[in-house]
Amino acid sequence: MKALIEGFIKFQKEVFPQRTDLFKYLATTQTPQTLFITCSDSRVIPEMLTQQEPGELFVIRNAGNIVPSYGPQPGGVTATVEYAVAVLGVTDIVICGHSDCGAMTAVSSGKSLNHLPAVSAWMSYAESAKVINASRVHASDKDRVSSMVRENVIAQLANLKTHPSVRLALEQNKLNLHGWVYDIETGSIDALNGAVNQFVSLVEFPETKA
Repeated sequence: MKALIEGFIKFQKEVFPQRTDLFKYLATTQTPQTLFITCSDSRVIPEMLTQQEPGELFVIRNAGNIVPSYGPQPGGVTATVEYAVAVLGVTDIVICGHSDCGAMTAVSSGKSLNHLPAVSAWMSYAESAKVINASRVHASDKDRVSSMVRENVIAQLANLKTHPSVRLALEQNKLNLHGWVYDIETGSIDALNGAVNQFVSLVEFPETKA
């Protein structure tokens, strides 16, 4: 806690005074254009990766960057997606997986999660990705996890499309979906090219859509 408190004091004394106009504006409104869905992993910082200011990203974070398919008992992710699309009117949604993902490592290896019943139930939303990934031959454990991370992004995009607010916005051409995978070691991002269903460098293909 000491580091957090010291960080806040530094923010209040050094950072906030330089951005008073921005925070005054944000005090009563927000107009983010992008909903960014990513993992809770402490190494993945959406605003740092995309160099966005406060108020520019609407963010959902959870273990495995999961988006449950729409159902009769909506949870927090579902409610946040609906609010972002139907109320804030975001024009883009990014689902961003990452390298060395603990959740996807556990799923792809078939590791027992019986001692973590809540985590086990949550990971069931990645089952379709697990089935696809398990059907393929992988050169190494690292490749298996890397493939699982990508398949999971594809699976969560499919789940996202079951949400009524998302389907309507897509139908009205008001929304674009994007699948990204961030590599922690290299700082690179690969994006899903929906036309060929493959991940390509975001630097080389900046307009890639899922």
